[in-house]
Amino acid sequence: MKKLLIIAIVLISNVNSYGQTKENVKEFDSNFAHTVYFWLENPDKEEDRKAFITSLRKFLNASKYAKTSFIGYPPKASRDVVDGSFTFSLIVSFASAEAQQNYQDEDVHLKFIEESSKLWTKVIVYDSVSAE
Repeated sequence: MKKLLIIAIVLISNVNSYGQTKENVKEFDSNFAHTVYFWLENPDKEEDRKAFITSLRKFLNASKYAKTSFIGYPPKASRDVVDGSFTFSLIVSFASAEAQQNYQDEDVHLKFIEESSKLWTKVIVYDSVSAE
């Protein structure tokens, strides 16, 4: 019983130390969403995947305009309607269309394109504004 109590305390303290708090939560801004899908030329080459992610994170961390961001990759799809052909996805939220345009023109964004465009063969962008 004592061991079980110790395990429970350790688990709770780990959840609290790694969980989100009010201070570190960034809320998704529904005013403008920018969704990008990337197809890498060599999607199975670990070196290219690491180089791409490193450059993308460096860019996003330095952006003055991106409010929130999510970098993902396709899961094993269990439904025919799921397109898992891309290598990486990026979802970024902005306060406005103007902020998104400023992001496009940022030096750090242009540097990311310069560094990483040689790694991909295809990019598709879907931009959305809130319907509400």
